[in-house]
Amino acid sequence: MTTHDEVPRVLCDTTGLVAGAGNDAGALWRLAEPGRQLDSNVVRLPPGERVGTHAEPDLDVMLLVLSGGGTLTTVEGERPLTPGLLLWLPRTSSRALEAGDSGLCYLTVHRRRPGMRIRRPAG
Repeated sequence: MTTHDEVPRVLCDTTGLVAGAGNDAGALWRLAEPGRQLDSNVVRLPPGERVGTHAEPDLDVMLLVLSGGGTLTTVEGERPLTPGLLLWLPRTSSRALEAGDSGLCYLTVHRRRPGMRIRRPAG
């Protein structure tokens, strides 16, 4: 017998989601199914907004540009972001995102985050 969780299904229509976002900022959608092994988000940055320089210590991230445009900044320099571009952001890699004049909407996919860990302060 198959349970509902074992059946592939449509989670959202990203075209409609992005088109209906208007000037909304932040996560427009999040994967929330129980028992999942992945996390995923659709994020919109308004024009000129940015995600500051950071490095994800634990997880590789795939990023798919859905609409708009912007810039990815890494240690190798800047790369233009355009719809359809699929990027791999390896764990520990330093990166920043900045939305262009029309904003930036993208999908991220990564392994589900591990539980909270207590770490010693850097120093």
